[in-house]
Amino acid sequence: MKSYRKQLWFEVRTRRAFINITGQVQQCLRESGIQEGLALVNAMHITASVFINDDESGLHHDYDLWLEKLAPHEPVSAYRHNVGEDNADAHMKRQIMGREVVVAVTGGQLDFGTWEQIFYGEFDGRRRKRVLVKIIGE
Repeated sequence: MKSYRKQLWFEVRTRRAFINITGQVQQCLRESGIQEGLALVNAMHITASVFINDDESGLHHDYDLWLEKLAPHEPVSAYRHNVGEDNADAHMKRQIMGREVVVAVTGGQLDFGTWEQIFYGEFDGRRRKRVLVKIIGE
């Protein structure tokens, strides 16, 4: 069995963003040479997420509004975690959206359903963060 590992780095200028990273993960798969196996993609920071969904701007807008209703950024004083910080909401948003995805690799391709894409979700941006891509298989 072969194993491949790569870190993708992001520095989002805004507090929150959704970035389609499907192409970068596909490039990792090509580099790995793996034809059959599994690809794990996970956020390596507690205030960021990796998830699979549709690449549709209306949906991303709706996610942003929904997450802000569930875990509003302000008032920052509403969170005990925010003593000296202001990112408690980002931790909660990450918990909702998830840490990682696992995608089957079949015939050297990510084995997606219709419209599925991989996204990096940033909830406390303005600094450098990483995503791990780990691919195993034959």
